Amino acid sequence: MEKEHLIEIANTPMPFGKYKGRALIDLPEPYLLWFARKGEFPQGHLGELMQMTLAIKIEGLEGLVKPLKRS
Repeated sequence: MEKEHLIEIANTPMPFGKYKGRALIDLPEPYLLWFARKGEFPQGHLGELMQMTLAIKIEGLEGLVKPLKRS
């Protein structure tokens, strides 16, 4: 995982759905797990970032990403 990806995860807003506008790092873990169970993460870069976000949350590493958020 690259530092640029961590910065993107901290600052990229979810572009659709129930949590539209919320930073990827702030998405609830159950929401990300739902995508994983269905095997339907979005295509492209957004899907990759969401998968990385899920891995960060599962490993309990959110504290490394949240300080990267822009205010």
